[in-house]
Amino acid sequence: MNKFRYQNFSVLERTPTSPAALEHSLNELMYNSTTCRAKVEMVNPTTGEYRIVLQGTLDYWDESNTPKNP
Repeated sequence: MNKFRYQNFSVLERTPTSPAALEHSLNELMYNSTTCRAKVEMVNPTTGEYRIVLQGTLDYWDESNTPKNP
């Protein structure tokens, strides 16, 4: 499993994406996290729409890859 980097967060918001590609990115994120939790914010039984929020802490955070404030 690859290390999840700061730049990988932008991959999570790319649309459209396949479920398999999103699953791969989320698996890398969770595998490289020391803590992880999911919160179901909304489920619409009529339309099937849902919103899930993931929150966690990365096990490894490479400071050289974080954006610098000018």
